[in-house]
Amino acid sequence: MAADVGDLIVKFSKKEYKICGLSGTDTISDLKNAIHNQTGVLPEHQKLAGFKVKVGQYNDSSQLSSMMLKPNMKLTLIGTRADVIAEVREPPPDLPEVINDFDIEDEVIALENREEYLAKVQRRIKDYKVTLLNPFRENKKLLVLDIDYTLFDHRSTAETPNELMRPYLHEFLKAAYEDYDIGIWSATSMRWIEAKLKILGVTNNPEYKICFHLDYDAMISVHTPKYGVIEVKPLGVLWGKFPEWSEKNTIMFDDIRRNFIMNPNNGLRIRAFRDAHTRRATDRELLKLSEYLRDIADLDDFSRLDHREWQSYRRKAPRKSKATSERKSSQAEGRGESGAGE
Repeated sequence: MAADVGDLIVKFSKKEYKICGLSGTDTISDLKNAIHNQTGVLPEHQKLAGFKVKVGQYNDSSQLSSMMLKPNMKLTLIGTRADVIAEVREPPPDLPEVINDFDIEDEVIALENREEYLAKVQRRIKDYKVTLLNPFRENKKLLVLDIDYTLFDHRSTAETPNELMRPYLHEFLKAAYEDYDIGIWSATSMRWIEAKLKILGVTNNPEYKICFHLDYDAMISVHTPKYGVIEVKPLGVLWGKFPEWSEKNTIMFDDIRRNFIMNPNNGLRIRAFRDAHTRRATDRELLKLSEYLRDIADLDDFSRLDHREWQSYRRKAPRKSKATSERKSSQAEGRGESGAGE
């Protein structure tokens, strides 16, 4: 009969858990179940490191007696708790049902100047509190991003939230941050927004900063002749609260076109990121949009662009590098050019 393995120490998420009562005849599967009971990480989401055997030399049915385990041996658990995965995958139960997207045809009557809707925007400007997480920077444009199906597939199955993250997310945000202050606006609760961005590694990323989060309370309802009452994201709420932003220097990415029906000239409909398990290897949307954001960053008025044609947009002249701009500025100062009239 195989001897007891003794207590094992499992390190997970900066904590150590003691696993007791296992014998040599127990299997890796039994060990994973014991770990699940203490950590909340499902067996199928667990990856264990620290065994003194070669990878592939064992599987879940292998007995612990073959694992060269010693009492109080430390193993490292890599995985995500089931409740965390569920939290970032499913919307809170009290949220209103989201209807399917539709195309905003050209003949739909413009809504952005309707008095009753502008009054709703003014109420949001007055009553909705925007907490600035990081300060705005001088001479930057504003990029407003959705989360669900824009940056994150919240419905597909996966072992970890990172598998649901849109490819090149961090590269995209880092590149955008060079020219844009970045805000998040999701049609969900603030609690859910914060949970998702934290698990995706966006919240405290050292290579870029998020300026603010807006949730569904900042949205307004409007009535369309064809589709009835819908909830939308009026950028006028931000423009009213922060005078440095306007239709000239703001762009919004969302996979649902109706969300920017109040400001159609400032919205870009991004291709929805669904079925993450099959599309992770081929999705390049964020890489392409990084180039578009860079190409338009020097323009004076975003509202004059047709963002529906973003994939075919090309700069008319090469963009000046920051080093070139700084050098020319220094040369002008050296010549005594202030730019002001005498």
